[in-house]
Amino acid sequence: MRGYGQFCPVAKAAEVFAERWTPLVIREMIAGSRRFSDIQRGVPLMSSSLLSRRLRDLEQAGIIERVQRNGPRSTEYVLTEAGRELQPVVELLGVWGQRWATHNLARDDLDASLLLWDIRRGLDGDRMPEGRTVIHFAFSDGPAPKRNWWLVANDGDVDLCLTDPGHDVDLHVHSDVRTLVDVWMGHAAIGDALRAGDIALDGPRTLVRAFPQWLRLNVFAEHARPA
Repeated sequence: MRGYGQFCPVAKAAEVFAERWTPLVIREMIAGSRRFSDIQRGVPLMSSSLLSRRLRDLEQAGIIERVQRNGPRSTEYVLTEAGRELQPVVELLGVWGQRWATHNLARDDLDASLLLWDIRRGLDGDRMPEGRTVIHFAFSDGPAPKRNWWLVANDGDVDLCLTDPGHDVDLHVHSDVRTLVDVWMGHAAIGDALRAGDIALDGPRTLVRAFPQWLRLNVFAEHARPA
């Protein structure tokens, strides 16, 4: 039996919300992802077929709805009133996880693709130079196909590329995945990582100095872990 067989509101809500991957799909939509491909970038280990099933389940549950913006091939997924009411639930779950569940991340938890997708959303365009800025991230660890990434920022629009976009690079960022995750999650200060050499920046001095100001950390970074 898929459900819990209980009339309790906690049980009925859990049947919808606590399905594997579902909280992360809702997290991505709260963060602003609407297209299938964008949602999938936030859950890179989730298969396309499973994501399609979860979106159908959420639609049937009244959590999301499909909207055709520019014809049948331009489907977007948006949260309904019921879906939007889950935002504080997701946020509280994230705060709890930041404080109590991220102390000892396993190697398998350190996903460079999710990290860069999250950083892409957190770049402060108001602090970045006008026009196009290309940032190359080179990770010293991880599988070879995922060691090099490029963020291309252009007046507020930011694209994440796994292959060289062909533009001149303005700033190179060298690190291992764990160090950048720790900085992004607020577990370590970027200044300390730079002084220790765990993160190295290569580019014009003005951009090197400005880079830490471009990063608006993960939304849960301000919630300190207990001592």
